[in-house]
Amino acid sequence: MPNPLRVEDLKKKHDSILRNPLIGKHFFLIKFIEQWGTGTNRIIKECLKHDLPEPLFEEIAGNLVVTFRKYKISEDILEKLNERQIKAIKYIKENKQITRKRYAFLLNCSVRTAFDDLQAMVDKKVLERKGKGKYTYYEMV
Repeated sequence: MPNPLRVEDLKKKHDSILRNPLIGKHFFLIKFIEQWGTGTNRIIKECLKHDLPEPLFEEIAGNLVVTFRKYKISEDILEKLNERQIKAIKYIKENKQITRKRYAFLLNCSVRTAFDDLQAMVDKKVLERKGKGKYTYYEMV
């Protein structure tokens, strides 16, 4: 990252510091870019528009690395889940949602255990509870 830019600056309006102004100018003239300094904000906007989490911007060994994530579940959160919960996450990724009864059936546990596991994932902001009563189901945040 060119000084004085920091990775945190990429998520807000910022000045762009071109590494090679000659190339930047020519890209602008041939309309390959509209302007400089807006790319990272447009990337974030498009990800959110398509219900994806914000990309992860990191500086690694002097290079800017952008990681696009499909789901908002980090490895830290996955490590805190039990085996049943991880299997449920895989099921939800494929089927978009799960109910308590389906959870209990798939994971061979009681409906009470299913409720406790699902509620724990809601508390950790992994899942979101939708519906009411017997129409309650859970989706990925």
